[in-house]
Amino acid sequence: MHDIEPHFNWRNLYSAEEDERSPFFGREFSEFEFTNSIYGYCIHPQWDEIGSPTLFIKILFADYDEKFAVIEMLGEWNYCLHNDIMFLKRDIIDKLMGSGIKKFILIGENILNFHYSDESYYEEWNEDNSDGWIALLGFRNHVLNEFEKINVLQYFLSSEKLNEISWRTFNPLQLYQVVEKFVVKQLSQSS
Repeated sequence: MHDIEPHFNWRNLYSAEEDERSPFFGREFSEFEFTNSIYGYCIHPQWDEIGSPTLFIKILFADYDEKFAVIEMLGEWNYCLHNDIMFLKRDIIDKLMGSGIKKFILIGENILNFHYSDESYYEEWNEDNSDGWIALLGFRNHVLNEFEKINVLQYFLSSEKLNEISWRTFNPLQLYQVVEKFVVKQLSQSS
């Protein structure tokens, strides 16, 4: 797990620790000191803590003019034991929404498992962000199946096509445009 680091190719375009509106503004990282772990496995020091012992994230990009953020995730999304969605919603998402972010692209290829409790924070996120959206990219099928099984997928935009976007081949604005085009098409078909 220590070899899995957040996507690095956009660091010249955006750095959450240098963004005054970011929840991670001012954080300092070591490239050599591994202080965080998930179930005893050290993780790369570039991942940001959100208060959960099993879920870490990295805000890869935030554009306050276009009102979107790209967030990469690592670990186990464990709402049942660790209240991950509460930490994510209260400490990260609420702050980003307070700065005008309405469109969220969550990258979940490094989410290994999902454990569910209830849907209150997902519902709240959806209600607080009624004129925005949350798109899922790169999530493993078994995680999406768990989302769907307990009806949490209703709060996200997800599809096989969206999930298979080769997001690393785009710059952040291009990725946003590709996802938004898909979202607009999906929303217009459902109405």
